[in-house]
Amino acid sequence: MDYINQIDIKAGMEIDELVRMMERCGFGARRLAEAVNIYEEMLSEDYTRVFTLAGAMVPAGMRNIISSLIRDGRIDVLVSTGANLVHDIIEGYSHHIRGDPLACDADLRDEGLSRIFDVYVEDDDFVKFEEILQEALPESSEPMTGSELLRVLGRRIEDERSILRSAYDRRVPIFCPALSDSMIGLQAWLCRQTRELYVDAFGDVGELVDICYGAERSGIVIIGGGVPKNFALQSMLVTPNSFDLAIQLTTDRPEAGGLSGASLSEAVSWGKIGAGAKKVTVYGDATITLPLMVAATLTRLEKKRV
Repeated sequence: MDYINQIDIKAGMEIDELVRMMERCGFGARRLAEAVNIYEEMLSEDYTRVFTLAGAMVPAGMRNIISSLIRDGRIDVLVSTGANLVHDIIEGYSHHIRGDPLACDADLRDEGLSRIFDVYVEDDDFVKFEEILQEALPESSEPMTGSELLRVLGRRIEDERSILRSAYDRRVPIFCPALSDSMIGLQAWLCRQTRELYVDAFGDVGELVDICYGAERSGIVIIGGGVPKNFALQSMLVTPNSFDLAIQLTTDRPEAGGLSGASLSEAVSWGKIGAGAKKVTVYGDATITLPLMVAATLTRLEKKRV
């Protein structure tokens, strides 16, 4: 019989020391510790690593975590919402503002501020964004996939902390299956009023399927849910493979039947995740759980290296 561990906190303890104690606790603490164990295996062994990003992670301050993982070779494929990529570009020349979730939104509109819970974005930042996109978007009479378009944008971004730039430098494909559902899509549409630009909405499907088909072993980290989660998981459906490792960090619940809250076990019934896969869902705000998971895992990997 294995007993629950009562955590002892002491000053100066390392984050990994704390997480290892959580492994013998219950509830969310144990799930977070399981996520670190799985992530350690994913990063230290030969897996094709898919990372999906939904929710307002970049406005909330998670941008450098993602770009550093890309630059360090710890993400092989990124699937993102368009919004996170929009805010990635904005963060390259401006800053998101710490705001008040209880502020009067009518007053914020008068002040030229848009609110994402307790984060503000200035209207002037979007004006600058429009100028950058209209200059950066290519002219092409030949169709390009969404990932090819994002590579073009990444090449034209100078900020090395940018997710788009980091992915371009490391030749990591970024898929944005709902690209039109973002300011990038809106600007691309406006661009087409004056010059040729054609994006193949289905081309990315084949590229990601090919990656999944060729992966001998694969792992996936799912931040939030939404379109990125489904796009990545469904790519396994037309291959003989399935994900061997899976981590989900989410606040969504499965009872409503939505994909965002669907359990990883449910994905096993579809063949997206293997029946014998190591998997865990950590329920909680990803702006808390993601930094903790990454920090603890990188600490372990650094100790192994030394």
